[in-house]
Amino acid sequence: METLSAYKDLIQIHDGDNSQVYRARRVDDRRSLILKFLKADYPTPNQIRRYRQEYHLTHQLQLPSIIKAYGLEEWQRTLVMTLEDFGGISLDRWLLQRQQGLTVGEFLPIALKIVDALGQLYSQKIIHKDINPANIVFNPETGVLKLIDLGISTQLSRENPILEPPNALEGTPAYLSPEQTGRMNRSLDYRTDFYSLGVTFYELLTGVLPFAASDRMELVHCHIAKQPVPPYLLANIEIPKAISDIVIKLMAKNAEDRYQSSKGLQTDLEACLEQWGKTRAIAPFTLGSNDISDLLQIPQKLYGREREIAALLAAFDRVACPEDNRVAD
Repeated sequence: METLSAYKDLIQIHDGDNSQVYRARRVDDRRSLILKFLKADYPTPNQIRRYRQEYHLTHQLQLPSIIKAYGLEEWQRTLVMTLEDFGGISLDRWLLQRQQGLTVGEFLPIALKIVDALGQLYSQKIIHKDINPANIVFNPETGVLKLIDLGISTQLSRENPILEPPNALEGTPAYLSPEQTGRMNRSLDYRTDFYSLGVTFYELLTGVLPFAASDRMELVHCHIAKQPVPPYLLANIEIPKAISDIVIKLMAKNAEDRYQSSKGLQTDLEACLEQWGKTRAIAPFTLGSNDISDLLQIPQKLYGREREIAALLAAFDRVACPEDNRVAD
């Protein structure tokens, strides 16, 4: 890669299938920024669309726990996005450096920050659809945590997945929800992120993924049909059963059996943190006691009746936000 004239001291921090990411210093003001390059020399229309969507959605959000996007420019035959640099490291790289999972005392505050970030997204009716440690950036010194990579995010309350071959599925295979595979005859809503979050929590705590598979098709089968070993049962790892139960609840195969709100999940994690802070132990308790969705959930047996579902959701929005639906006298 040739150095851009406006930047110096480029250091590569990520080299993925679709993008290369560099930390760089802007010459005119010496400000440290992140440059994210679309990797393809001749990107397809779909790759360009996804990249532009990521930029515009990220740029317009301006949420505290979402990375800020400052610009998108054409460069040579591809695109480069300029993002804020708050000195963070992706959680997957952090785990790799540590070569072990997080302690309970480390995990709980980070888990709460992630849940808060998701709550901010859901307040804007956005489903991330690719929650995993690589898309969560954390600064261990300041405690700041932000979500990145909204390339496949959806600004909808519900989406119907399309059946695709395993190698064409959107998202990161190890973290896909069962419904995200397109093989469950179920629509997607924000609870798909809760499943991916469960896989992420599992990995943060144990240092390993819940399912070991040799290919994508086997991973799809695991997400749909195989139950993970509860984290607290894994050898050589001391994880309170209450935290393990939260992870397993997040990874329920049916969305109705997961948490129904970020607030409900936050309440349970805060209860764990409070107990841990006082006694360095967490007694099991009933999960989800404060888990009440503030969104209308349509039973999945209505799947396929998109017109009726859309009418119900629109009616719910009118009732939930009457100030946005005033009728002139």
